[in-house]
Amino acid sequence: MPATDKVLVLCDTLSPTELDDDYTEELKSPEWAVAADVLGALRVLGHPFALLGLYDNLDLIRQKIAAFQPDVIFNILDCFKGNSALDQHIASLLELQGVPFTGCGALGLTLSKHKGIAKQVLGYHRIRVPQFALFPPGKKIVRPRWLQFPVFIKPTKEEASYGIAQASFVETDEQLTERVAFIHEKFRQDAIVEEYIHGRELYVSVLGNDRLQVFPIREMLFQEIPPDEPRFASFKAKWDDDYRKRWGIVNRFAHDLDAALVKKIERICKRIYRLLAITGYARIDLRLTDDGQIVFIEANPNPILAAEEDFAQSAAKASLAYPQLIEKILALAKTTRRE
Repeated sequence: MPATDKVLVLCDTLSPTELDDDYTEELKSPEWAVAADVLGALRVLGHPFALLGLYDNLDLIRQKIAAFQPDVIFNILDCFKGNSALDQHIASLLELQGVPFTGCGALGLTLSKHKGIAKQVLGYHRIRVPQFALFPPGKKIVRPRWLQFPVFIKPTKEEASYGIAQASFVETDEQLTERVAFIHEKFRQDAIVEEYIHGRELYVSVLGNDRLQVFPIREMLFQEIPPDEPRFASFKAKWDDDYRKRWGIVNRFAHDLDAALVKKIERICKRIYRLLAITGYARIDLRLTDDGQIVFIEANPNPILAAEEDFAQSAAKASLAYPQLIEKILALAKTTRRE
């Protein structure tokens, strides 16, 4: 991609913004690590760039495109008005602007982010998914007989483990009713209740459109949690440093996976990526059971791109340094078919 290409970086904010706001102070904070890292890479690569923060004023996108005339938009926005269930609508808007943009389009985001729809699509295509049931707000909460305990309960459209806590692991109908009602009240969306899959938590990073590259597999380890206790990526397990230290939770590259199993995981993740119409880049979350079964948990198009996070770490392990990863994502944006 020519270094002269102008890049507009689009990110979300927690409050309303103006067209030419200065984000110098925000970029120093941990919450803005992705934007800071992406801008740093663009600087290294020599791309002219501008940054637009967006909370709720969609017209700012049109105004910024008209003023800056970008060749490509680097889209790291993952919510609108603080709601992460709305980011596919921003992708729809970008598709109408006629400017190439990075990452996944509206269709892939819609299919992937609704955890029930994604599992229905993949289950139909014989990819193993947990048994599950959807519980919409306003309906009576009754567990189907075929859905056996223990189960795991979460919002259907949230990401980054938002809405997942220790109370998400449920072993009785009373607990199920209480947790589903909590999801309805707090998140105003369906709750998905699914079979709890005991096993290793694997994260598989995939890059590409037509030709896909699968990076080395990462794993979340729960070193201080007793073997008979449930292990899963709650919000605290992902984002609370003190909690992670207390329970020995670390993300590292997966060890002891034989070559044949790795190839099988890569093949399944490529199928998932294509079946869910993902473009650009994504992280696929899996469970690997004790008997070697690979179970799909969820797909995350446009995963967090900070240099310290799993996706970039996996790319680096594959000898793709962070600036080169950003350059590849930009190049993919210019060849993505938006249909």
